[in-house]
Amino acid sequence: MHRPRNILIVGASLAGLRAAEALRAAGHRGHLTLVGAENRPPYDRPPLSKEFLTGERTPESLSLGPTAHLGLTERYGHPAVHLDTAGREVHLDDGSVLAYDGLVIATGAGPRPWPGPLPATGVHTIRTLEDARALKDALTGARRHLLVAGAGFIGCEVASVARGLGHDVTLVSSEPLPLSGATGDEAAGFLTRLHHDAGVEILTRSTVTAVHGRTRVTGVTVDNATDISADTALLALGARPHTDWLDGSGLRLERGLLTDEYTRALDTHGRPRSDIVAAGDITRFPHPHTPGPISLGHWSNAVEQARCAAHNLLHPRRPTPYRPVASFWSTQYGVRFRAVGLPRYADHAEIRELDHDKRRLEVAYYRRGHLVGALTAGRAARVTAYRSELARSLAGIAPLPAAS
Repeated sequence: MHRPRNILIVGASLAGLRAAEALRAAGHRGHLTLVGAENRPPYDRPPLSKEFLTGERTPESLSLGPTAHLGLTERYGHPAVHLDTAGREVHLDDGSVLAYDGLVIATGAGPRPWPGPLPATGVHTIRTLEDARALKDALTGARRHLLVAGAGFIGCEVASVARGLGHDVTLVSSEPLPLSGATGDEAAGFLTRLHHDAGVEILTRSTVTAVHGRTRVTGVTVDNATDISADTALLALGARPHTDWLDGSGLRLERGLLTDEYTRALDTHGRPRSDIVAAGDITRFPHPHTPGPISLGHWSNAVEQARCAAHNLLHPRRPTPYRPVASFWSTQYGVRFRAVGLPRYADHAEIRELDHDKRRLEVAYYRRGHLVGALTAGRAARVTAYRSELARSLAGIAPLPAAS
């Protein structure tokens, strides 16, 4: 494949913008188009469940920076609805068709939808700025009873913010402890104590099975048995990759868009497409520290994967493998959690510090005796050494052959 001249980026996300920046920095001087479903340039999403709700961040402060210097053709407010890989064309919802000879897919993921009817008001999700604005408005003023369905990072962060604002909060977790699947029981126990100490009611091993109310939410049913009153609800049920527009494209879709180790999209036969790369929350890709493809819905992954994808699109004969040292963070009740690697894939966790009174935690995670991750609370400086060890481990593994 020759170096592409007309590159199309679908997804005005963090990954999409960073891919555009990397393409220009690497010397791409051809046409570059950025397509986004929302009617605005890319912006930072992690603060939506934290600082934006508290008023510490404004909509203007979420901007990821100017784009004029990139020389982009920007098409916002019109999502992609179909990809024709044979004709190398992307169809938008307004009927327009955009041709490409190089494609970056960065359409991310959205909230997993509720499977049934919902009240007209009072039920929220968080993915877009409009979502966060609506929830912020609901949490401003009168005291609320917020029911959070789902105790992942977003659910726990919003619960923390709502308690800080003086609202009553019930957190419903399908796991034995909030975030136990992502962080292990030790870290999840530490986090659970923070929520309990703040006055959050936590229901574990439980699932919201019905949401009640007509004009406004009045409560929920848990496990088809227990009714809980609430005048505000957040559905934080996990993420669903935005792959609908790729149906029938000939690309391999399995709980996301599958790529090879070089960020190249796989076709339905498992063969990589050197003219199509992908980055961000939509992707599932192989990693040396896991038994199968993984998806990383983290800020750092979007940035690093986008840079790698841009390089590999411009240099199809000299691709670079994507082997990230994953990194994520969360702030709850003033405690800063930092993690590196892949704690959820560990088979053993070693507690190196646990101090509830000082709100400090350090956990190292191992798989088959090898370090695969670490998590700290109030000990951010200690993460650097773990990151270095994980990077050395990944550098010592030979990359897979870059099949064409």
